[in-house]
Amino acid sequence: MSTAKIGISIDHRLLERIDVLVKGKIFPNRSKAIQDAVKEKIDKLDKIRLARECAKLDPAIEQIIADEGLAKDMESWPEY
Repeated sequence: MSTAKIGISIDHRLLERIDVLVKGKIFPNRSKAIQDAVKEKIDKLDKIRLARECAKLDPAIEQIIADEGLAKDMESWPEY
C-alpha cells in the first residue's frame, strides 16, 4: 500500500493521548495511530451506510426475488 505524507491540525490533548499510546507501544508511531483511527472510523461509516441502505429494502419483495432466482436456476440444473 502506498502512502502519502500530509499535514494535519490536531487538538493538543488528543495528541498527548496518542503519544501515550505510542510510548506504551500500542502503536509504533503517531502516523500509524492516526491512520488506524481514520480507517476504523471510515469502516464504521461504511457499515452504517450499508445498514441504512439495507433498511430501505422490503424483506418480502427481496424473498420473492430470491425465490424467483432459485427457481430459474433449478430449471437449468442437470438431473442426476
